[in-house]
Amino acid sequence: MSPAPPDGDRPGVPGAALPGPLRLALGLVVLEVAALVALAALQLASFSGDRATLGVTTAVFFLLFAGVLGLAARALAHRQTWARGPVLLAQLIVIGLAWNFRADVGVALVLLVVGAACLGAMVQPATLAFLEDSPPDA
Repeated sequence: MSPAPPDGDRPGVPGAALPGPLRLALGLVVLEVAALVALAALQLASFSGDRATLGVTTAVFFLLFAGVLGLAARALAHRQTWARGPVLLAQLIVIGLAWNFRADVGVALVLLVVGAACLGAMVQPATLAFLEDSPPDA
């Protein structure tokens, strides 16, 4: 009989280690957050006076979207299942954007790979089991 794994390796224990697929998904979401913040900064740096309102509102949207994704990533790392929805929806949006950028194959491929990899990692059995076995006080 093999010894029981340490508490940090068991999904049902509050201090359990993140499974590999969830780590991958969280890493990709962090990259998406960084990209959204960079897009907001670029938008603010490049808008013109005649379209100032559009530039500012677009930058604010990017920053709000980045904030929601960042909070969702943090919540997933703390086993809060509500955060699955926003992350999965964001990946579907990223995959849709890949189709919109199909004329620029490089951008489309990056968006498609990131969105599909994160989506796939989020629905892996290890990720689902980790999130479903949340601590009693969560």
